Amino acid sequence: MSHPLDDGPFFHGTKADLLPGDLLTAWHRSNYRPEIVMNHICFTALHDCAGLAAELAAGDGEPRVYLVEPTGEFENDPNVTDKKFPGNPTRSCRSSNPLRVVAEVHDWPRLSPEALQAWRDRVAAMDDSAGIIN
Repeated sequence: MSHPLDDGPFFHGTKADLLPGDLLTAWHRSNYRPEIVMNHICFTALHDCAGLAAELAAGDGEPRVYLVEPTGEFENDPNVTDKKFPGNPTRSCRSSNPLRVVAEVHDWPRLSPEALQAWRDRVAAMDDSAGIIN
């Protein structure tokens, strides 16, 4: 793995109800392309980006953002850094190692229903050439 540009703190958005000490692991289906099993877990140093991920995540649970800490090596997410946003302004990372949940974060901005639907429409319209949205 390449050396990441960011030292954190890091956040992960999901609809899972987690507790401090729980581990988030790779090898689960993508929230955005359920036919794809992810060989890494994605996270960000921006809680707003984690909030967007939580809002878009699959499932019926309440969107949640967690403060997390990597348990092993990680890298800048090349699907975001190299393909979509050179220089990694979203401060997105990924790891094949688990992330440990430190705490739930409550002060992240929620999307309006209209903005959330616009993002869902955008994700649904993506074709395979656009790559995976992480």
